[in-house]
Amino acid sequence: MKLSGWGRYPVLEARTHQPRSVEALRQLVLSEPSLIARGNGRAYGDSAINTSATIETRHLNRMIAFDPGSGQLVAEAGVLLGDIIAAFLPRGWFPLVTPGTKFVTLGGAIAADVHGKNHHKDGSFRACVDWIDVMGPEGEIRRCSPREDASLFDHTLGGMGLTGIILRAAIRLRSVETAWIRQTTVAAPNLEAAMATFETSQDATYSVAWIDCLGRGDNLGRSLVMLGEHAMRSDLSPDKVQAPFRIRPKRKLSVSIDAPAFALNRLTVRAFNALYYQAGARKTTDDLVDWESYFYPLDAILGWNRIYGRKGFTQFQCVLPLDRSEAGLTALLAETAKAGSGSFLAVLKRFGKQDSAFSFPTQGYTLALDFPVTKKTLALLDRLDRITIDHGGRFYLAKDSRMSAATLRSSDPRSTDFHAHRDSHGYAGRFRSAQSERLAL
Repeated sequence: MKLSGWGRYPVLEARTHQPRSVEALRQLVLSEPSLIARGNGRAYGDSAINTSATIETRHLNRMIAFDPGSGQLVAEAGVLLGDIIAAFLPRGWFPLVTPGTKFVTLGGAIAADVHGKNHHKDGSFRACVDWIDVMGPEGEIRRCSPREDASLFDHTLGGMGLTGIILRAAIRLRSVETAWIRQTTVAAPNLEAAMATFETSQDATYSVAWIDCLGRGDNLGRSLVMLGEHAMRSDLSPDKVQAPFRIRPKRKLSVSIDAPAFALNRLTVRAFNALYYQAGARKTTDDLVDWESYFYPLDAILGWNRIYGRKGFTQFQCVLPLDRSEAGLTALLAETAKAGSGSFLAVLKRFGKQDSAFSFPTQGYTLALDFPVTKKTLALLDRLDRITIDHGGRFYLAKDSRMSAATLRSSDPRSTDFHAHRDSHGYAGRFRSAQSERLAL
């Protein structure tokens, strides 16, 4: 069958398997020459595709145990983050770290070591993982944690499924009083002002910015910075405080057909960005928003990846070290605006400190831009790669669909050590994806 990531690029012919037990999974590991696990297909590119054997884990989706004293949940890798929220938010628990979609599996969140709007304060997903059970190349199951088999733990978080198949894990949830977020929106007229807002808001639990990537001159990098805190019961109005976890169901929108290629162009994106910024700039007071609206606005639009057209889209996401972030972001945004191929789904976040074997985050700023797949935008992305490397940055493999092996090596010297680790433990021959082959991992 034909498979792709969320970006719908590239599309590859692949054989898939859907094991429903650990023993069935073990037989696949022992019999297939190479394979890779796939959760809900929310990695943007080809990191969860093996053309000869892609192992879909969605049927391994039991929640096994929960400790209400510590908030620790033990669950299988195929459980969706949205399933966890549905089960535990009404009981006063929410994920400690969450990416921008709730449709990612627990195994996928671990493999990509996903990050959220609170990395500057709480770190990446590894901060909430107590242990992981991983099936290795001989079908053996190893439990790893920061204290037990720590090397496997460190390489599995962010290792994109290339150290084995994640079976189950223990994660800790955050205790919350309500399902609401106190949001403060700050309109920043340019990149300098946006970064200043991030730096003076380090105490905020959550911070994220929508950034106008087509702004130029005095408007280069104009942004809407959205700060957030979990609302307390005392923050709610009398009608909400009676049921603090009840959110009125929203009507889901759906994109059922591919948008025409001409729909996203310099004029339409520039007009959208101007209107969006002006609308956000009028919201200068604190606001109460529900958890779905704050964390997962795009999840309300089913099939939103189709707005980029039949050929799909690719996301560029890099992180730049703190001392070179402003110069690097200025160069990236200027090049994007010059090309006129801007994204209206452009996001800027501040990362805190993090050291790890192969995870993406490091202290600095991360910029994410979506582009429809065309020859013009692919050429632009090559230029953005060079700017990132020149400023000491690196790239997020969960979003990558077209980077070269040379670009990865130039941007992230850890890739050589990761390759050596895989080779020395017998992972390289067995756990392979189209991405790992493209990037010579």
